[in-house]
Formats: sequence, C-alpha cells, structure tokens
Amino acid sequence: MPTTTKQKPTEEFRDHLSTVDAEGKRVWVYPKKPQGKLYNYRKYVSYGLLALLFAGPFIKINGLPLLMLNIVERKFVIFGVLFWPQDFFLLVLAFLAMTLFIILFTVVYGRVFCGWVCPQTIFLEMVFRRIEYAIEGDYTKQKALDKMPWNAEKILKKGSKTAIFLAISFLIANTFLAYVIGIDALREIATDNPFNHLGGLGAIVVFTGLFYGVFAWFREQVCTIACPYGRLQGVMLDKKTVVVAYDYGRGEPRGKLRKNQERTEGDCIDCKQCVHVCPTGIDIRNGAQQLECINCTACIDACNDIMRMIEKPEGLIRYESEEGIAEGKKWKFFTPRVIGYTAVLAVLLTALSTLLLTRDEAQATILRTPGQLYQKTEQGHIKNLYNISVINKTNHEMPLTLKLLDKQGTIQVIGGEQLVLPAQGIVEGVFFTEIPLEELQGMNSEIEVGLFYNDELITVQDTKFLAPAH
Repeated sequence: MPTTTKQKPTEEFRDHLSTVDAEGKRVWVYPKKPQGKLYNYRKYVSYGLLALLFAGPFIKINGLPLLMLNIVERKFVIFGVLFWPQDFFLLVLAFLAMTLFIILFTVVYGRVFCGWVCPQTIFLEMVFRRIEYAIEGDYTKQKALDKMPWNAEKILKKGSKTAIFLAISFLIANTFLAYVIGIDALREIATDNPFNHLGGLGAIVVFTGLFYGVFAWFREQVCTIACPYGRLQGVMLDKKTVVVAYDYGRGEPRGKLRKNQERTEGDCIDCKQCVHVCPTGIDIRNGAQQLECINCTACIDACNDIMRMIEKPEGLIRYESEEGIAEGKKWKFFTPRVIGYTAVLAVLLTALSTLLLTRDEAQATILRTPGQLYQKTEQGHIKNLYNISVINKTNHEMPLTLKLLDKQGTIQVIGGEQLVLPAQGIVEGVFFTEIPLEELQGMNSEIEVGLFYNDELITVQDTKFLAPAH
C-alpha cells in the first residue's frame, strides 16, 4: 500500500534559479512539446487574445481607436473614450483599480494571469516555440541540433527559424506602434516617403530587435528576472491561494515503476515528465509557489497522461491550495483578505464610474489677459479681456457659444460669434466680457462662463472679473 505520510519536499531549491548553474552561467531550457486537455484550452484562449490584439488597432468606437496610448502627443484613448493630460487623475484611478484587481485575482487564483493571459507567455509558448518545434523538432532534436557542427541542415533550420522570428517580431513591433500613434499614422509611415518618417521607422526597427531578443534569446528569463510580478507573488500569495501544486502526500516517497512487484512507494514514479515539459525548467515537485512557476499547467497535462498510463487517479499535480495539499481542507473563496480587497476595489470602481459618467465633453481654461486692466463703457458697464483655451474630448467638431450664467452681461468673442472646437483638438481665443457695474460686488467678483454646443451646456468655468471699487 502507498504511504500516506505527508512529507514536504526540502526548500533547498529556493536558494538558486533553475536556469543558472553553479558557475553563474545560464542553463538553456529545452522544454518538451506540451500536449493535453489544459494545453488545448490555453491554445483557444491564446489565439482568441492574439486575434483581439492584432485586430485592436483597426477597431474603432465612435470614430476613435479601441486603445491608443500616445505618450508623445499626450493623448490617450481607452475603449473609444479620449483622455487628455487634464484627465490624468482618471487614468491613475483606473490604473489603481486594475492593479488591485490583479492583486485580488492573484490572492485567489495565483499566477493564472501569467500562464494563460500574459502576452510574454502567449507569444513565447503559443507562437515562437510552436514554430521552433515545427522546424527543429521536439526538445531532444533541438539539443542535438545545437550540438551539431554547422552544416547545410543546421544552417537551413536555424536560418529559416531566425527569418520567421524576425518577421513575426516586425509584425508585433508594427502592432505595438499602432497602439501608440494610431493605425492611420502607422499607415502613413508605411506608404509615405521613408525619409519623412525616420523617427517612426527607427522605432519599428528598435522594437523589432527588442521583441526578437526577448522571444529568441531572453525567453523565460523575462519571468524570473525582469518581470516584477513573479517577485511580488511572495507577498500576494498565501496558503489558501490556488496554484499549480504537487500532492506530495499522495506522491511521496517516489519510486520507479517495476513490473511484477508490489508497489510500496507513492504514486509518483519519478518519470520527470513534469520537469521535461516545464517552460521555465523547474521541478514542480519541489513545492508550490516557486518564483519561476507561471502556472501554465503543462506539468498537469504531462502528469495526468502518465497517471492514465499506469492506471492511477489523475490530479497528482493539480490546481490546489497549499493548505488543501497539507491539511486536506476544502478551498474557500471568501476569506477576510479577499473580502478586504474586494471592498476597496468596489470603492475604486464606483468612484471611477461616477467620474467617467459625469465627465465633461470639453474642458476649458479661462484667464484674464495678463497686463490688461478693466475698461469702462459709456453706459457705465465694465469690460474685461480674457484668454480661453478649450480641449475637445470627443471625436466631433463643436462650434461653441459663450454665455454668462450667474450675472447679467454679454460676451463678445474676438474674430467671430463662436469658437470652433476641432475634433480631438484644442482651440484658443480671446473674448470681452461686459457686465453692468451694479451686478458686481467689489473689485474682484467671481463669474461663471458657460460653454454651449447646440444650445446644450457642456462645461462651466469660473474666473475672476476686475472692476473699480464702488
């Protein structure tokens, strides 16, 4: 009978990275080609997300891109809503809400994001490595090819792989740039005289090289060295978090499978298939919550396949909490920590939704023209000269009419009756405000100027009105 002693593996593995040897040199990872039910599910999710990623720049809502983060022009579009630097507090609030959601999701489900949704994992595992398997073969053939002297076969395989990797990196770089400057600007770079867009072309070249370096060479090191998410999991995960875990109570002690002998060891036959298939080169049997583990489920598929072959129950490696493995406790979703994060997230989302729903379509700045004193008319009215700047947060042109809201008086725009606010643009102008003296209180009075579009009030701006003492 298998032993039921729950002896946890040692923690020695946490003292070093699995991809670095004793001399500090990198150990290249050759993962076995994964297969199985969960891997197929990951493929469906990945290809759906890839389709959305590459189609994103072409999708427009109300004439605006689905997503554009134009840092150069300080113009941001999220789900068809235009944001300017004046809306920075909304972006910060949205970023905080997104960060808290990721933390909450991680507290409950571990690094599911890394294994199923992260662009690094999707591109590396579902695009670049699948091409590598198709050209060079599975992991044993890849090792043999790398050890092989340079001959026609190696040059053909390595050369074709490099060419395809560069082409895909070029496509990713163009897509990335489309999310920064917009698909229309990218199309202009592609079709216009190259010398008119040296900056854009230079960015494409740089990002192509960057993506190629990441997916052809740096690879899993991004997750273990560059990405802060893996480092932060130590403070986000606890014993109740669901992760990819090895059931050491059922699997230990390990032992090879021998014919015609009664088995006294655990269910783990030490076949190391879970190690061979791991894209980050770890042994999941060392323990849960390893820094390098991205919860990709490749080891689950590999182990389940072996369990079926030896007629043992599946789930020796499975999604489970550390508490569930060690104590057999049933997993609970609502813990005090989860409830706390959820409450804060709900407050942030409520505040963000309220601010977005009450957000003005335009934002104006009105200031008295520097160095100009008030003027007194023959009728005894007082005139002040103002500068105005208006930002359009929509994708349609708006002829604006200016009116006083809280006082009797008139506004005269210099150069015309209206300010024409271009779509996604800014208009600046100068106007006189004339108010009867009896309407004013003291030398500095507060006035409200309303901006109207098609007789609809779209924003209100307060400013000071200078008058003589009376």
